[in-house]
Amino acid sequence: MEPRISLITLGVRDVARARAFYETLGFVASPSSNESVTFFAAGGAVLGLFGWDALAQDAGVPAAGDGFRAVTIAHNVRDKAEVATVLAAAEAAGGRIVTPAHDVFWGGHNGYFADPDGHLWEVAWNPYFPLADDGSLQLP
Repeated sequence: MEPRISLITLGVRDVARARAFYETLGFVASPSSNESVTFFAAGGAVLGLFGWDALAQDAGVPAAGDGFRAVTIAHNVRDKAEVATVLAAAEAAGGRIVTPAHDVFWGGHNGYFADPDGHLWEVAWNPYFPLADDGSLQLP
């Protein structure tokens, strides 16, 4: 297997509502999107939105369940102040702030928001993992 993440698909209760939320944050839907599924370019990977029940059926698992899903999606930013800016934009778009921006023990600065379906996003400034000009994370 070649290590890569090509597509992250989030199960959502209302595809149109979720699409509007992510578009408000600046994501641009691909022309291949439709009322059942939405695709966004996301810096070398793709973020997909698909109906919650339909995604569970596709994976062959029960659709029931909520709460912590043991997964977060991270959006790294270029400077410390940008963490609060992105969190505010997510809240204004209809997200919920889970953890406000704050300094963290490892030397960075982060906060978390939940999208309208409860998917957790970490917004982080990490001085040890700078971003390239194209926004990709640079591991040491």
